[in-house]
Formats: sequence, structure tokens, C-alpha cells
Amino acid sequence: QVQLVESGGGLVQPGGSLRLSCAASGSISSIYTMGWYRQAPGKQRELVAGITSGGSTNFSDSVKGRFTISRDNAKNTVYLQMNSLKPEDTAVYYCNAQNPYLATIKRGNYWGQGTQVTVSE
Repeated sequence: QVQLVESGGGLVQPGGSLRLSCAASGSISSIYTMGWYRQAPGKQRELVAGITSGGSTNFSDSVKGRFTISRDNAKNTVYLQMNSLKPEDTAVYYCNAQNPYLATIKRGNYWGQGTQVTVSE
């Protein structure tokens, strides 16, 4: 099993920055693809950013140029640096870990509890 614990959420003004952290424990290894998702009230959960074991990253169009994702395999931690935040970034942000070798059989996928990010005056 893998446990994921997010931190770093909070209230920030438009244009501000936050850094989210996701600490992984349990049967986690550096092979896992890590990602950040978000879910706003009344909307479906969506991928914000992902990073593979090799360091390749991808971002949703809505956050490109504003957010960066990174990982520290020694600490089993993944980060989401969010800059130039907008009110539409308000959501619960979830950390995800996926074992790429088990994805096709829909196993090895884990979620954190989520952390609230609110962008408002």
C-alpha cells in the first residue's frame, strides 16, 4: 500500500503563489508516475500536472507557464509550485501516484486526501 499526504494549501490572493507538497510512504518507489489533480465544486476532477520517474512533465493548458511540478525521490515527495494564481484555480488539490507497470490492469493507483486551495481577495 501507498499513503499520500498533501500539505501547503490555503488562502491566497490573486497573483500570489503557493507550493503544495505530497509526501509518499509505504510501498512507494521512484518508478511511480506522480500527479496533481484538482476538483472544483460542481466539476469533475481534472489533471493539473504529472511527472514520470524519468522527470518528464505534462501540464493542463490552463496552468502551463504558471505551475511547475518536481519530485525528490530521496524524500519520496512531489511538489507543485503554483504562481500567478487565479480565482479559477480554487479547488481541492489531490496527489496521485500510479505504478506505470500496473496501469493497464487498473491497479497500483493511489490518492491523497486532498488540500484546499482558495484564490480570493
